[in-house]
Amino acid sequence: MFVVRSVQLKDTKDLLKLSHIMTFINLPPDEEIINHKIKSSMRSFNNPSKNLSENYYIFVLENFETGEIMGASMIHAQHGTDDEPHFYLTVSQESKFSQTINTGFVHGTLKLGLDVNGPTEIGGLILNPTYRGHKEKLGKQLSFVRFLYMAKNPDRFKATVHSELMPPLDKNGNSPLWEAVGRRFLNMNYHEADILSRSNKEFILSLFPSDNIYQTLLPMDARESIGKVGKETEPVKKMLESAGFKYTYEVDPFDGGPHYRCPLKDIKPIKEKMTGLLITNKSFDASQAREVLICFEHPDYDFFATRAMIQIHGDGQVSIDQKDVKELGITLPQKITAIPFS
Repeated sequence: MFVVRSVQLKDTKDLLKLSHIMTFINLPPDEEIINHKIKSSMRSFNNPSKNLSENYYIFVLENFETGEIMGASMIHAQHGTDDEPHFYLTVSQESKFSQTINTGFVHGTLKLGLDVNGPTEIGGLILNPTYRGHKEKLGKQLSFVRFLYMAKNPDRFKATVHSELMPPLDKNGNSPLWEAVGRRFLNMNYHEADILSRSNKEFILSLFPSDNIYQTLLPMDARESIGKVGKETEPVKKMLESAGFKYTYEVDPFDGGPHYRCPLKDIKPIKEKMTGLLITNKSFDASQAREVLICFEHPDYDFFATRAMIQIHGDGQVSIDQKDVKELGITLPQKITAIPFS
């Protein structure tokens, strides 16, 4: 059985191991940084700050029988403040026409913008490649658990939820848009700029071009990467779109990856959340059950969820296979929150 739960300090070594398997900016191969991120997440789960930008929530996917950690995902309660703005490029068009020569053009444009009162951001999804395509839909569990947590605690987040997707990169992991624009103004490579931007964004506003950037002046590979996603990110894009997210016609200023957003209240799994009292005194009929991602109160964790089949009764009570109750070590009766998973 697999569970998705709040991260704990005991997960440090496993996350460090995972960070060495995959290069991922939100999970660097540095034990001290990972340890700091875990402590920050634990504070957010236990006692979230009124300053939402300080709240980061990290979820880990665990094989509950072996204790192995196979992946992680994250929520940042507010991305974009006065001190650390959220930067983006608006993708637009500009029409030009000359009556003298009776010729006109429509140029694609990019223009730098910023937001100092930003939305909630979901991101940081990482899954050990060995477990991709697993029959238990482990990547989807890691992704949907963030919706489940927001459904249970909507007051901890902004009214809009934001996600930034990875664009196609070249064979060396570089961004064609960065090579065409960013490197010319910031004099550093893509990965150096991406890492620096996590702790200091001043250089973006100071050095990046502030006027329209005309896409027709860019190399073809850079133009074709704007607002597109890489092959490995296609499933994430489809999942977000099915949940109600839409492309904002804004992209990452470094790599051109598309930005997607949806009002929290309109995210489909959140709109369809279920609550009830999980009980033991009613029989469980599998033929009447539906597949959900469900969270329970657990004595060892701040947040604890799993994929399960539940039966919802007319009186607001909910039953579950008793085998699952025993394996998970949860106590009944208790109130639960669930979202559809099928």
